[in-house]
Amino acid sequence: MRLDGVLTAGLVLLLGLGSGAATSAAAAATLPAVPTPSPTATQSSPTPTPTAATGENNDPPNEAAVAEQSVTVLASTNFQLPFPCGQSWAGNSSASSAHRAYEIDFNRGGSADADLGDTVVAAAAGTVVISSHQGSTNGYGNLVKIDHGGGWTTFYAHLNSRSVSAGAKVSQGQKIGAVGKTSKPGNNISAHLHYEVRQGEGYPGNIRKAVFNGSTFGYPTQTLTSKNKCGGGGGTNPHTAQSVCGSGYTVIDSAALGTAGTAHLLYNSANGNNCVATIKKSSLGTATATTAYLEVQGKTRVTDSGSFTYYAGPVRAAAAGKCVKWGGKAGSSAYNSPFEHCG
Repeated sequence: MRLDGVLTAGLVLLLGLGSGAATSAAAAATLPAVPTPSPTATQSSPTPTPTAATGENNDPPNEAAVAEQSVTVLASTNFQLPFPCGQSWAGNSSASSAHRAYEIDFNRGGSADADLGDTVVAAAAGTVVISSHQGSTNGYGNLVKIDHGGGWTTFYAHLNSRSVSAGAKVSQGQKIGAVGKTSKPGNNISAHLHYEVRQGEGYPGNIRKAVFNGSTFGYPTQTLTSKNKCGGGGGTNPHTAQSVCGSGYTVIDSAALGTAGTAHLLYNSANGNNCVATIKKSSLGTATATTAYLEVQGKTRVTDSGSFTYYAGPVRAAAAGKCVKWGGKAGSSAYNSPFEHCG
């Protein structure tokens, strides 16, 4: 039986198949790539697609950490104009080529340096996480960055001077610096305040539209009058009993302290802890005598008392299955409960 003819035919067949595969591969390589369809994203508000400036770090690292338990979570509507009450300032988001999205430059004077040295205040309460001159890192010059909790931060740039240090807690309307024209070496600018709001990570996509006194800034330009700390009280207290006591706490009782504030009793069902916080209603931003206390039956009373700008507390204690006394004081009004909420 002859096998050589069969082997020869098989070899030819294999060579043919290999040649065909190579030809198909070559043909496929010469075909244009089929574009992958881009997914369609839906955004609640149109946001420009910004590009960071080459060679600049416009997202400098924080210089101070914020303790998670002390963070006050703010909605964007809590922010006020970063200038003293009653002052009118013109904001412009389109005048600078350095802007990536919703940043605003503020001026109010009629000449280049008319605003130099004017007071800049915190748009909302928070913790200062950057207070330094940025040198050649970016064009911010003297920069103050405030962490307001919940991922919200505000930037105040080109300051002539800084009045706060990294790690400091500031109240809404508190002076943090002065309008200036500082920047990186060789960058000559006129005096103005560069202001921006960010939420979360991922610069420059995390820049948000600025909101002042509950209204979104009228981009690209608008002149506004500051309501920041007007009437000696700053309007609305940016803190709530829940934000002071922390995640998981729910208000189960409250007592009005005249017009000066309210004492709140809260409970966390996950860990069986109670918490008391006294939230001021008047003299907001001004340190006044304020107290909050909590006493679990059979245990020593825990009190937070002093001169506070917005609230006293949080005072926490494990109280599952126990009765508690609680209360607080603001101004001349006080509340003291009997032993109650025994559960």
